[in-house]
Amino acid sequence: MEDKIVSIRAQQIIDCKCRPALEVEVRTESGAVGRGAAPTGTSVGMHEAYVLRDGDKSTYNGLSVHKAVEKAETVIGPALIGMNVYDQRGIDMTMIKLDGTPDKRNLGGNTIYSVSIAVFRAAADSRRVPLYNVIAGGDIQAIPVPCFNVINGGKYENFTQAFNEFLIVPYGTESVDVAVEMAITVFQKLSDVLTDYLGSKPQVASSYGYAAPSDDPEVILALMKKAVDACGYSGQIAFALDCASSEFYDAESQTYLLKGQRVGSNELIAYTKCLTEKFDLVFVEDLLDENDWDGYTKANRELSRTLVLGDDLTVTNIEYLERAYETKAVSGFILKPNQVGTITEALDAYNFAQSHKMIAVPSGRSGGVVDDVVMDFSVGLQVPFQKNGAPRSGERIEKLNFLMRASARNPGSRLHDIRPLLRFSAPGPDDHSSH
Repeated sequence: MEDKIVSIRAQQIIDCKCRPALEVEVRTESGAVGRGAAPTGTSVGMHEAYVLRDGDKSTYNGLSVHKAVEKAETVIGPALIGMNVYDQRGIDMTMIKLDGTPDKRNLGGNTIYSVSIAVFRAAADSRRVPLYNVIAGGDIQAIPVPCFNVINGGKYENFTQAFNEFLIVPYGTESVDVAVEMAITVFQKLSDVLTDYLGSKPQVASSYGYAAPSDDPEVILALMKKAVDACGYSGQIAFALDCASSEFYDAESQTYLLKGQRVGSNELIAYTKCLTEKFDLVFVEDLLDENDWDGYTKANRELSRTLVLGDDLTVTNIEYLERAYETKAVSGFILKPNQVGTITEALDAYNFAQSHKMIAVPSGRSGGVVDDVVMDFSVGLQVPFQKNGAPRSGERIEKLNFLMRASARNPGSRLHDIRPLLRFSAPGPDDHSSH
């Protein structure tokens, strides 16, 4: 099949945090159209593709992306016009070559990725099928379990909660509609539980969950468990953590922040192991610094009741994934295509993980847009679970509606059964067949 690209247009839009982002529109000979915009994260790993911004403090405090718009239209556009929109790999490789730097610094990872998504979408539009069906190569059998970031860590007035995200994972159902309802019910109940604990209504945090009420992760998980139990969902909703530990890591002393104290990686691993013994955690993400490979290998060995996932460690990059596999550093990784900067490289990373029995967990970014291509990845790749953010704020709600629509449009599809992956319900230490 062939359908040639006839135009590439770009403009500045804003993301859900009102920061400028680049949006690209690709049109083909047949009239197919695809749009793409690169989201940005709050915690951004040092090994991620470079985000090109203008740096002009007089507009959007330096965050504008007019340079990226110009590069998309004047450098990338002419190179891609006339290429077959179905040749995703050829198009992505052309842009990588055109850029010529390891981290896409010249044209901008955000520029290249926005074009890459727009091409991917235009090809699906040209076929007149949803993009997730193109990725799946046919009908959808399973809808991923959505994971919800309900309490957010960070620096608060009187303390710092070093763990970044506290999540709930509604897995005990076959219906995505029921899973979404369970999560929303718990999220709303959590407001009451936190109000009782704090003596006042909880604040909305920067990622739209509730602001952490304590610097102690155990206290927070206990409050979350209280909300789950109060809703009658015990044994149907589990928990997860994204520690984003690079954020509070001190390279000089090689220590992490935990409950207001500085601790070494061994202490942090031991503490987290205790948490996994008290609470049912599906996964723990970014427990250690993005360069602490030895720490990860140890954590992955020690934390037998949960999955250890890399995000800043692996940055959706096949080189880092290969290293993670060889050193047994993680059980899987967070799939964020914008970290690596093209659809092709993200799919290569996914395929490597698949063939090496590592779990891939697609995730949005905190600075998201409504039509995030990560949702097509989640549904199309038929992954077990994905990260969705808190059930509050338009672009996050849209992700949930996307899952429910995909379920309705694919009769016979059901929520992915993640029970075989849950290490907290696995047989005891005497039974090695589960590991």
